[in-house]
Amino acid sequence: MRSATAHKIFENDERFSVKSAGTDKSAATVISLELVTWADTIIVMEKHHRNEIRKKFPKVYETKKIVCLYIPDEYDYMQLELMELLKTRVEDVYIRGLL
Repeated sequence: MRSATAHKIFENDERFSVKSAGTDKSAATVISLELVTWADTIIVMEKHHRNEIRKKFPKVYETKKIVCLYIPDEYDYMQLELMELLKTRVEDVYIRGLL
């Protein structure tokens, strides 16, 4: 629900073009070569997501900027605490020039 929440929060933010996917095969949209190729920067919620991208798409992994927000999977969709955390973390990495 973290990626779906982030998508909803930032889909109308003019700074970003947003698509979301999960690394688990049960995700509504599963990460694919098409999606990782499309992205200029990939934002992941946890380190194991970055490792999954490295394992599944090694050539793309070498050429893409991947930013980890370090947000654990303990929130519901659009939960207030998750929304605040996402806004704070994304703004922080944006200001630091990581996006």
